[in-house]
Amino acid sequence: MQPIQSWLFVPGHRQRMIDKAYALNPDGLIFDLEDGVPPTEQEKARTQIAAALARSPDPGSRFVRVHAATSPALKDDLEAVIRPGLAGLILPKVRGAEEIQHLADALSQHERRAGLTLGQTRIIALIENAAGLVQAPAIAAAGPRMAGLIFGAEDFALNLGADPNDEFLYARSALVVAAASAGLQAIDRAHTDLGDAEGLWAATRRARQLGFSGKILIHPAQIGPVHDAFCPTKEEANRARRIVAAFNAEGGSIVVDGRMIDLPVVEQAHQTLALCERRKVDPD
Repeated sequence: MQPIQSWLFVPGHRQRMIDKAYALNPDGLIFDLEDGVPPTEQEKARTQIAAALARSPDPGSRFVRVHAATSPALKDDLEAVIRPGLAGLILPKVRGAEEIQHLADALSQHERRAGLTLGQTRIIALIENAAGLVQAPAIAAAGPRMAGLIFGAEDFALNLGADPNDEFLYARSALVVAAASAGLQAIDRAHTDLGDAEGLWAATRRARQLGFSGKILIHPAQIGPVHDAFCPTKEEANRARRIVAAFNAEGGSIVVDGRMIDLPVVEQAHQTLALCERRKVDPD
């Protein structure tokens, strides 16, 4: 699955927000059935999300955040949303690989009933507690349906009794390493200050430096700054072009801009140019 940079949360019980999401351009939508939906609105949310998944054109990869593996509400969630149009599920509050395996078994049964290709529904684990972080490598390797790990800062802070505004550098770096060890996408926390576009851009650039390739969004206005922050700058794009050109001409270890360049840096340059192509950044 190609990395999804912008993951926009949409409350499943808010039809107006669902409709608006289809007019936007995030890479991915997460229709929410969990914390963002009041208990009294759960059935309404399931019905509206099911209808949204059937709509076209597709505004981006469509995921649903269901209830935790230990919640009795998960069964009703799966019955409502496992259908054509669904790319995958976000499983919250994951504590161990057995929760992924339990969900994968249930998904196989629902895919058969819905006439879907067996195994097509992907799983992304939301790491929101210390137990989940400690088990993150095992969670990431829990099965072929796994597509990514998300760091949930607010619940993680609550679990630790920590300040939710902390950078959580160790935890976030550990999640990135766990995701990379299984070839999965690492998705960073939400930026909760809706009026702070500059801070969002800076936080996303920092996330990119740490190895995250996607970020959770909680408002449509955050799409642009996140795409901009993940996009290579003109300087980065030009340097990547020089590296690739020099390597193609000479091969082996090379020197570009006075720095020794070897194969891993060349591979990074190719990735940078691929991002430029995706976001239509033209090197000068």
